[in-house]
Amino acid sequence: MVQNFGFVKVAAAVPGVEVADCRYNTQEIARQITEAERLGVQIIVFPELSITAYTCGDLFGHTLLLEQAEQALSQLLDATSSCPLLCVAGMPVAWGNSLYNCAVAFQRGQILGVVPKSYLPNYKEFYEERWFASGLAVTGETVDLCGRRAPFGTDLLFESGGAVVGIELCEDLWVPIPPSSYQARQGADILLNLSATNELIGKHHYLLSLLQQQSARCLAGYIYASAGFGESSTDLVFAGNGIVVENGSVLAQTERFVQAPRLAVSEIDVERLRSERRVKNSFAQGFDPKERPVRRIPFELADVPLQLTRPVESRPFVPADSSTLRDRCEEILSMQAAGLAKRLIHTRAQSAVIGISGGLDSTLALLVAVKAFDRLGEPRQKIIGVTMPGFGTTGRTYRNAVALMQALGITLREISIREACELHFRDIGHDMAVQDVTYENSQARERTQILMDIANQTGGLVIGTGDLSELALGWATYNGDHMSMYGVSTSIPKTLVKYLVQWVAENELTGEARDTLLDIVNTPISPELIPADDKGEIKQKTEDLVGPYVLHDFFLYNMLRFGFSPAKLYFLARYAFKGEFDYETIKKWLKVFCRRFFNQQFKRSCLPDGPKVGSVSLSPRGDWRMPSDASSALWLRECDEL
Repeated sequence: MVQNFGFVKVAAAVPGVEVADCRYNTQEIARQITEAERLGVQIIVFPELSITAYTCGDLFGHTLLLEQAEQALSQLLDATSSCPLLCVAGMPVAWGNSLYNCAVAFQRGQILGVVPKSYLPNYKEFYEERWFASGLAVTGETVDLCGRRAPFGTDLLFESGGAVVGIELCEDLWVPIPPSSYQARQGADILLNLSATNELIGKHHYLLSLLQQQSARCLAGYIYASAGFGESSTDLVFAGNGIVVENGSVLAQTERFVQAPRLAVSEIDVERLRSERRVKNSFAQGFDPKERPVRRIPFELADVPLQLTRPVESRPFVPADSSTLRDRCEEILSMQAAGLAKRLIHTRAQSAVIGISGGLDSTLALLVAVKAFDRLGEPRQKIIGVTMPGFGTTGRTYRNAVALMQALGITLREISIREACELHFRDIGHDMAVQDVTYENSQARERTQILMDIANQTGGLVIGTGDLSELALGWATYNGDHMSMYGVSTSIPKTLVKYLVQWVAENELTGEARDTLLDIVNTPISPELIPADDKGEIKQKTEDLVGPYVLHDFFLYNMLRFGFSPAKLYFLARYAFKGEFDYETIKKWLKVFCRRFFNQQFKRSCLPDGPKVGSVSLSPRGDWRMPSDASSALWLRECDEL
C-alpha cells in the first residue's frame, strides 16, 4: 500500500464531443481516462451528458440516440475493464416511463451506480423539463443498463477507505440547498459535478465564487467538469470548464475556449478536510442522517504513487499575492490596534509602556500602540518607550530603537540594565564569564521588572512584544519577556511580522521613520543577550540556535491547523521548500520544533491576554488547551523514523 498522506488525485475532464455521435464521444472519453491513468489520477469526472453531448435537443426523444448511448457506454466499460480509476460520465437514462439526465459511475468495467439530476432548469435558455424528469424523489431504486442492474437514485454515496464521493449535476449546485450539502453532511469528502454551463458575460467569475463557497461550506473537495468544444453553438457557447476546488481554494482549472481536450488535475487532501470537520463541531449539528438515508456503494481507490501537483505554500501565513498581502497587513494592524484600544479604555490606563530593542517584534508592538492611541485621540507622549541596553546590545539596534521612538513622537526613556544585572550576579553568586541560561534570562527578567515598575509609576499597561512563533518554540524567558499586561502580537507569526512592519514603512511613514523601519526589517533576529562580536555585530542569531522561522512557521501552521503528523509535515515541507532546504535540514528542525513545542507548553498555559487575528492561535483560553506535561514521545519517534 502506497503512503498517500490522505491525498486523492482527481481530474475534471473536458473532452471534445460530436453532437449525437455517441461512439465518437466515448472514444474521446476513453482517451482521457487513459491519459488520466498515466498521470496517477484516481477519480475522474466528465461533463453532463458527455456520452451524447448536452445540446442534442429534441433528439433526446429518439430511441435510436438512447440505444446508441447505452451501446457506447457498454463499449466504454469494455475499454476500461482493467482501469482502476473511479470514472463518472453523463448520459440520458430511461427508467420507468421517464428519461433522466444522469451521472454513471463505473470502475474496472463495472457500473457502480447511476445518479439522476435533481433540479432541472427550465428558464431562459434552458428547457430540460422538455426532455427529462427530475430525479429528486428517486431513491432506493435500481436500473437495468448495459445488461446489468445498478443502484439508481439521488441517495448514492461512493465509499472507499480513503474517500467518500458524492455526485450532483449542474443546476443542482445553483439551488438554495444543493444535494452536495446533504452529501457532505453524510460524509462525502469529494463532491463531483457534471455540468453543461454555457458562457455569459461575468458568469465565469460568479461560477468560481459559487464553487469556492460551496466547497468551503461543505469543507470538501469539489470537482467540476463542464461541457466544452464540440457542443452546438446554434444559440449558446460552451467554454469547457474543468475546475478543482478544495475548501474555498481553487487548486486547478483548465483554460477556457480551447479547441482541444483538457484535464484539470490536482490532489484533494481528505485528511485535512476531515480534520477541519472534526474541529468544527457545528458541521454535524442539527442534522439527522436518518432523515435522508443513503446507500453507500463501495469502490477501491487506485493504489498509485503520489506525486503532488497542487501548490504547497512554504509561507502559509503570508499571502503570495501582493495585493492580498497589502490588504491583510492593513486589516491585521487594525485588529491589533482595536484590541489594545479596548483594553486601554477598560483599564483606564494612563500610559502604554513598551520595551524597545530595535528588533522586529518590539517595533511592531510600538506601531500598534501608536495606531491605537491615534484612534483614541490620545497624545503619543503617553506611550513610554524604554530602551534598555544590556551586554549584547549592538550599536545598530540601539540607534534604530532611539531613532524610531524620536520619529514617532513618543516618550523615550533609556535605562541600562548592565549595572543591575552585575549586582544581581554578585548576589546570586554567578560568574559573569559563564554566559549560560542564567546569564541570559537574568537580563530578560530585569527588563521586564523595569517595564512593570514604570507601568506602576505611570498608571499604565506593559505591552507585550512576543509573537506566535516564539510562543510555539518557547523562545521567551519565563516571567521575563514572556510576561506582560497585554500582548498585541500573540497570534502573529514571525514570518508575517516583517511584512507588517514593512507595510507601515511603505504606506504610513516617510523620511527617517520609514528608513529606520526598513533597516529594522533587514536586521538579523536576535535577543541580544550575549555580547557582540569583535566588529560590534550581532553574535547571537536566533535562527542559528532554534532554526529558520520560515520552517517553524510552516510546521506550526500545518500541525495546529490540521493536526498533521511529523511524517506528513516532512512530506509537505519537501515540496514547499524544494531548492531552499535539503531534506536533512528539514528533518533536523522538524524534530527541534516537535520537542520544543511540547516541552514549552508550560509557558503558554499562563499567557497574557491578546487578540486572535488569524486562524492559528495558542491562547490557553481559546484555541489551544494542552497539558503542560504531555509527552512528545510519539511525535519524536516518528521524526526519528523519517
